Amino acid sequence: MARYTGADCKLCRREKTKLFLKGSKCESAKCPIEIRPYPPGEHGRGRPKESEYQLQLREKQKTRRIYGVLEKQFANYYEEATRKTGKTGEVLLQILESRLDNVVYRAGFAQSRDAARQQVRHGHILVNGKKVDIPSYRVREHDIIEVRETKRNLLPYEVARATAGERTVPAWLGVVPEKLRVLVHQLPVRQQIDTQVQEQLIVELYSK
Repeated sequence: MARYTGADCKLCRREKTKLFLKGSKCESAKCPIEIRPYPPGEHGRGRPKESEYQLQLREKQKTRRIYGVLEKQFANYYEEATRKTGKTGEVLLQILESRLDNVVYRAGFAQSRDAARQQVRHGHILVNGKKVDIPSYRVREHDIIEVRETKRNLLPYEVARATAGERTVPAWLGVVPEKLRVLVHQLPVRQQIDTQVQEQLIVELYSK
């Protein structure tokens, strides 16, 4: 399957904000955006003020990159959101949050969404007792997600147990760190999603 293979830190610099794509590195002084807080490229420092369209586009790109979703898949999520009841932007974020790789990351089992995606692809994750190796799989209310017992002694999960509690777990998830298990209490509402995006700008972009 196609995926982005370039430098993650360049994406953060392009969006001029931390997208937290590299786990602990994003919290350190070594984060490139701390050193060069301007877009990459020859003209990164001297770019003119962005137009309304550019602001909308950048917000869409930022959201897509945070969740590690390709363009076509993101557009499909938006189309699905428009068909559901509720505010389109909020429903879109709910769809993105309910991806299995995001849930593994939110539960603290991985340091980044990229790492969580790899764990899912390698068959480390069970959903309701069955192996699911599709990162875009969407969890539902009352689902139980856990790490396979034969994989729990791997380093990432040892780290997850040791650092349990250091990262805030959203209220819509219930995590049992010692068992590497998470219960989906409900699908998230906007107030429970801390992703710093302005979803209305995305709606305005696609509505044109």
